[in-house]
Amino acid sequence: LQMALFEPSLCILDEMDSGLDIDALRIAADGVNALRSPDRAMVVITHYQRLLNYIVPDFVHVMSRGRVVKSGDKELALELEASGYTQFEDAA
Repeated sequence: LQMALFEPSLCILDEMDSGLDIDALRIAADGVNALRSPDRAMVVITHYQRLLNYIVPDFVHVMSRGRVVKSGDKELALELEASGYTQFEDAA
């Protein structure tokens, strides 16, 4: 709602999927997708791949110890879901 009202150029959505059931997640994701724009950057922070079933990211970044250790697209998120974060712990 705040994104629609204030129309910020940068939106940081930190774990927006936390505590949402599948129906609420879909509704929230639909709202985010409706507000996507070339004039608006969105940083979506999540620990779970399920959000990416509804919001397709332009980029996926993996952070470890405060540093970006790998970047990619949605496929990177799927790789993380299958293999976990352990492979990136020493990269930082």
